[in-house]
This record gives sequence, C-alpha cells and structure tokens, in this order.
Amino acid sequence: MPVSRRGFLRLAGPANPLSGAFLSARGLEAEFAEAQAQARPPRPALPPGVDEIRISSNENPLGPGKAALDAILGKFPEAGRYPFNSTPADADLAAAIAARFKVKTENIVLGAGSQEILKSAMRAWVSPTRAFVTALPTFENCTAYAKRYKLPLTEIKVDAAMRLDVGPMIAAATGSPAAGLVFFNNPNNPTATVHGAKTVTDMVERIRKASPDTVILIDEAYHDYVTDPSYESAVPLALSTPNVLVARTFSKAYGMAGMRIGYAIGMAATMKQLAALKMPYNISVFGVAAALAALGDDGHIAEERTRNTAVRAFTVKALQEMGAKPADSQGNFLFVDIGRPAKDFRDECAKSGVMVGRDFPPFEKSHCRISIGTMDEMTRAVEVFRAALKTPVTTSGEKGGR
Repeated sequence: MPVSRRGFLRLAGPANPLSGAFLSARGLEAEFAEAQAQARPPRPALPPGVDEIRISSNENPLGPGKAALDAILGKFPEAGRYPFNSTPADADLAAAIAARFKVKTENIVLGAGSQEILKSAMRAWVSPTRAFVTALPTFENCTAYAKRYKLPLTEIKVDAAMRLDVGPMIAAATGSPAAGLVFFNNPNNPTATVHGAKTVTDMVERIRKASPDTVILIDEAYHDYVTDPSYESAVPLALSTPNVLVARTFSKAYGMAGMRIGYAIGMAATMKQLAALKMPYNISVFGVAAALAALGDDGHIAEERTRNTAVRAFTVKALQEMGAKPADSQGNFLFVDIGRPAKDFRDECAKSGVMVGRDFPPFEKSHCRISIGTMDEMTRAVEVFRAALKTPVTTSGEKGGR
C-alpha cells in the first residue's frame, strides 16, 4: 500500500522524526564502522543523561533544505524501483548536473558520495608501478586504500600555515617514476585551508607538462563554504584539461550526508575510465529526488553559507580568546592548535556531551578538528572548550606537528 507523506511521518514517530538531522545521518554507526575499517578507536562514549552536540564529522547540522525533504517524501511510492527505473531516474540527475555546468552527461559520473568517486579513481590510476601522491593530513579515503593494498604512496606534510605544500607535491608527482594519481583536497580536510585559483592552475600546468599521464583529482567537497576571494572552482580547468577531474558531494552544504550522493566532472575521456568502475545502482531513488530538488534550491545554499560563515567567525574568535590557534578556515570546520593532545581534549569535552574530531597524525599531539554546528550548539560548545583547555594534560607525549 502506498505511504503518504503524513503517514510516513506518523510511522517515523516522535522518537525518530524525519528531520534534517535524521536525514543527514548524524549518528554513531557510520563513524564507528569507519573507525574499525581504519583501525582507529571509536569516539568517547556519551555519559548517560547528557545532551549531545555532534561536531566531529563536518556535517551540516540543519540537514537538507525543505525542497529536498519534500522531494524525498514524495518518492516513497517508488521505493521499490531501482534508480534507473524510477521517475526521476539517476540519468535525470546526471543530466541536471551536466546542464548546470553547460556540459554533456558524458562529462559526469555519479557516485555514492564522493567517496566512491575517490576509490574508483584509485582503482583506475594507481598501481604497483604508478604511485599515489597526497597531502598529510588530508581526507584519508585514498590514503587508506593505498595502504590497505600496499600501493606506492607519497604523503607530503602540509606547510606551516596548514595549507597543502604544492611545490613538494609537484616534485613527488613528476619524479621517477611519475605518479599515477595526485589527490588535491581544496579546501583541505582536516586543516580547512584553501589554495587560490592561480596556485591550482599553475600546479596542474606543471604536472601536466612534466607528466601528462598523471591524473589530478581535485576534491571540492567544501566548495560551497569558501569565502576566500582568491579561490575559484577547478571545474572549468577539469573540463578543458585531460587527466584532471573534480569531485563534488551533496554531503556538506546540501546537508545530505546520509543520502550518499556525489559526482565527478571532467573531460569525457577521463570520465569514461572512471565510469567503467562505477558500482551498479550506486545511488538511491531518494537521493536522486533530493539532489535534483537541491540543485534548484540555490537560496538554501546561500543561506547555509551565510549561517556557517557567521558561526565559524564566532567560534574562531572564542577559541582565539582562549589562547587556541585555529588555522584559516574555508570550510564548515576548524583545525585548531590547542596545545595538547587531541585525545585529552576530546575526552574532556565528551564528559559534557560535546563530541569533537578524531586524531589526525602527525598533529594529534597538538591539534583538534572541530566541526561547525548551529550557533546555539557552538555557543554551548565554546564554554565546554574553555573548561577543557584549563584541565591539566593527562596524556603523555610531546607536542607534535612538525
């Protein structure tokens, strides 16, 4: 029997409402599974009776916009269909993304979040004879893949400003043998820093000149949060340059982390290699509907950017007044020199229900990643930070990072 919107909300019940937070999957399961896969300990347990503020995973605290939520509810009658056989279908989403960038669908590859795009890129272009070049620290998806399969890997530590160190990355990519794939996370996660358009363009030109077979993957997961005027998306560069692609996701500003929708964009020949490795039926009927609605809701993204910018500035100022040192942030999170091990700080904050980021070597003895929640959440969180930073350090080890 078809389920109406009102009927579904009634079935969901007050204990599990269909809200932005629910649909953006701000729960423990994904993080715990990832922790197991990466051999990392799960985050601290929440004390009984303590309200939780989850600012550990760079999620949008408000979840999807109203247009996306309405679209999701409208697709329950088609829940029994495969994404290629629903209305709209996954092909319609690819066409909508292509239209947005004024390209053809052959320039677009959809993925289950951008993570599938990244793993497919590793499979396509990294091998025992073609190394992977990346930053340290950066988003670990590709790095973990290389380590798991014992593929050649070069990690270039970020510079003193916590930005990707472009010169050494170019040198590593164009050495002998040349790299198969370079991963350039811009803005970078976890450091939240960004490089401007000129730096990115120059990097691509230098790598292409020295090693035209090397593929460059520019991850723009946090593109919608950037306020640095020197920044520009690398999408036009990818569409005009062989062996360059950009990864995007609906998980961040669009608030759809639980829906698992991402895409890659680049020249058709590059996308063809990536598409050959795509998992069949990799996105859901609900994700297709929500992403299509979200693409037409530019006002929601503008509001989310404005909200995040204001809350980010408030949090940065509060941390600086405590003596902590956040790196320049162009995302919905901060990478903060707290002068003590992240574990100590994380455990202390968890006692008050504030969950902050995991360890990010080689800075785990000095820095912590803090995601940006709502203004109310961050107003409460900064008071917890203030108390935690006054607590004596209990974990042994020198302050790390360089």
